[in-house]
Amino acid sequence: MHGSPHIVSDVMTRTVVAVARGASFKEIVETMAKWKVSAVPVLEGDGRVIGVVSEADLLSKEEYRDSDPTRAEQMRHLAELAKAGAVTAEELMSAPAVCVHTDTTLAQAARAMAQRRVKRLPVTDSEGILRGVVSRGDLLKVFLRPDDDIAEEVRREVVAYLFPGEPSPVRADVKEGVVRFTGTPRDTNPVPVAARLARAVEGVVDVEWD
Repeated sequence: MHGSPHIVSDVMTRTVVAVARGASFKEIVETMAKWKVSAVPVLEGDGRVIGVVSEADLLSKEEYRDSDPTRAEQMRHLAELAKAGAVTAEELMSAPAVCVHTDTTLAQAARAMAQRRVKRLPVTDSEGILRGVVSRGDLLKVFLRPDDDIAEEVRREVVAYLFPGEPSPVRADVKEGVVRFTGTPRDTNPVPVAARLARAVEGVVDVEWD
């Protein structure tokens, strides 16, 4: 497949808000509020990502502000209590940061977000230098592809390959992201393969065969 945006660098946001490891608690809160983000990467001086501070990391300070936990509770919540007393990004951040590389596929990025239960991920190059950030919204951009673009790719990469001929015994049309194959191929063995390949095209919502 050549027409689809397949990797993170195709959809990521390249202008990224980040903080240094020495950034203060208040500076981090102000940065998040100003840029309307729920988390910020923490960078070394060379731009390497060393951690991420999220709203959840910051909220520990408010959660434990007026509490007096027992020793048993302290042992169960050591990490949260440590963050409640933290005042810099280095103390607050979750590390190591969960990042994806610029050449990570969109499917891999989506799985990483789901597994880690995060809304966005820093994007780094092979040296760990921050190059962008990818969010759930960025991954959904593929579903904004025009139906005509999707149809052209399915016809070129799937129909022409599996059902050659002039004209091909199989036709592919797309409406609202749903690929609909019609026709009666002489050999039905490639039909499941065609459905699987069509689903792999970015922007496809479903595949039907009439």
